[in-house]
Amino acid sequence: MEVQETRVQTDRVLTIPNILSMARLVGVPLFLWLILRPVFGGPNSDNWALLVLMLSGISDYLDGKLARKWNQISSLGRLLDPAADRLYILSTLVGLTWREILPLWVTALLLARELMLLVMVGILRRHGYPPPQVNFLGKAATFNLMYAFPLLLLSDGSGWLATLAAVFGWAFAGWGTTLYWWAGILYVVQVRRLVKADAVAD
Repeated sequence: MEVQETRVQTDRVLTIPNILSMARLVGVPLFLWLILRPVFGGPNSDNWALLVLMLSGISDYLDGKLARKWNQISSLGRLLDPAADRLYILSTLVGLTWREILPLWVTALLLARELMLLVMVGILRRHGYPPPQVNFLGKAATFNLMYAFPLLLLSDGSGWLATLAAVFGWAFAGWGTTLYWWAGILYVVQVRRLVKADAVAD
């Protein structure tokens, strides 16, 4: 969640925004199970998977908005929100790639960005800095991908609705992937500046 540094933080754990983020995390394995049921001979549960994704998107919007409105921004919330985003993206990538809805090269491109970010987090920790804040660009990328994935799942069918879903799904996927990498490059620049500043200070 994107927050302003001037806002008051709380150490409370059981806040409404944190509970919403926790609920999103619980939904990750449920979503993955629903999307992979047909692979293992079970019934198609794509409609239920889409519902879980939709509820995740709503709670993602609400937890940030409520945290700011009620002054319930917390250190835990700063960790839970991006963690839930990444786990949903990862689980969706696994499910859609396994179902052969998403090409392997798209999955590899998105995972490479996550690997790059993990390296940056490791560098920051080595220099005594916390993980970078989620910026607006990164949040916009996540929103695009969270729109793209259910549309691509919906495109795995026949008829005009599936065709329309494929068109819009790939449009969102293209924008989301581009913004995802753009945000990642900005993180690298930010980390480089901090490390360089440390080297000058030493």
